[in-house]
Amino acid sequence: MKHVKGKIAMITGASRLKGIGAAICRVLAEEGYHIFFTYWTEYDKEMPWSIEMDEPMKLKEELLQIGVKASCMELDLSNVDAPVHLFNRVNEVLGHPDILINNAAFSTNNDFSNITAEELDKHYMVNVRATTLLSTEFAKRFDKKVGGRIVNLTSGQFRGPMPGELAYATTKGAVDALTITLSAELAPLGITVNAINPGPTDTGWMTETIKSDLQPLFPFGRIGHPEDVANTIKFLVSDDAAWITGQIIHSEGAFKR
Repeated sequence: MKHVKGKIAMITGASRLKGIGAAICRVLAEEGYHIFFTYWTEYDKEMPWSIEMDEPMKLKEELLQIGVKASCMELDLSNVDAPVHLFNRVNEVLGHPDILINNAAFSTNNDFSNITAEELDKHYMVNVRATTLLSTEFAKRFDKKVGGRIVNLTSGQFRGPMPGELAYATTKGAVDALTITLSAELAPLGITVNAINPGPTDTGWMTETIKSDLQPLFPFGRIGHPEDVANTIKFLVSDDAAWITGQIIHSEGAFKR
């Protein structure tokens, strides 16, 4: 706890209580980090898993009960001015974050036969543009010389194809490339930049059929949980991970593609 006293973590895309974003918030709060998270319920309402409208506020209350400061805002990251607006808000209520977790993502099913420019742009605006602008805004405002952390969520695009998710795979693959180049640019500022591929994770979107099909592909005999990737992130943002940067970490339980 002494190493994280007063440190602030910002996590995007923490709308649902069962999601990876919420798990990251909980794990870091339990370590003593103050938390600011974003959510966008309009997107989740359109997805098969849906969302209860009070889930973000329930998450905020959970974090406060842990004993840290916690705040949040609803934000459409497809807006070009969203990153500046977000950092202004975080600075106002908590201070400048030490940690940025780019967890928010846009994802719909499509392939070569039905992909459109509009659908590809929707993926690009959140998965690539917002991730890039959030990361660069974080770096431009970071003035602590050491201890800055950026962690991007990716999906293992270079470990195998993802048929039926052409736009998502394309834009998430760009996040891997961003991570590697940005890590070299930001190292002199005392900021590490890494990405994590959590593999298939049970966040409420899996049907029983999907679960039964996926489970044999995990040597450990179970599907990934949100806490698995959250615990990996807990290490990456710690002082002990200060020498790790520019890495794409596959924290997916040896999932067989």
